[in-house]
Amino acid sequence: PPGCLVLDVHMPSMSGLDLQQAMQQRCIELPIIFITGHADVSLAVQAMKQGAVEFLEKPFRDQVLLDAIAQAMRRSVATLGARRAHHAVRAQFERLTAREKEVALCVARGQPNRVIAQALGISVKTVQVHRQHVLEKMQAHSASELAALLLPVFAAAQGPV
Repeated sequence: PPGCLVLDVHMPSMSGLDLQQAMQQRCIELPIIFITGHADVSLAVQAMKQGAVEFLEKPFRDQVLLDAIAQAMRRSVATLGARRAHHAVRAQFERLTAREKEVALCVARGQPNRVIAQALGISVKTVQVHRQHVLEKMQAHSASELAALLLPVFAAAQGPV
């Protein structure tokens, strides 16, 4: 579910920055708002570089914290939406046959049918059939729409594209 963390920079057993780093190592993508009673520019810079939404120095107005939480929640909802879309495209792609996957990636790269046929050692007609199956299974209406679906997913995963 969407969410965010409000962390103090100085906590008893682990600093807020250490927790932020541990979360990143575990691929936990919750937006973080830091609060501190002891402002330190270098700590604030480090927290923001690592993706913190806000760095607030005590005392602060309640509305400032509420606004920061609202911003963090919007970021969390957007991240979750993108992750769900990514997984849906991956699931659709995994339902393709091995040959359809090869054709799909070539089409997504913008390669013409004859180039794909030559690279895969199949006929242009066979490429056309696979291409049509790919578009149907991926629910794409064109090669550019297929590219828009696949390239971000594989670029994010540093996959085979």
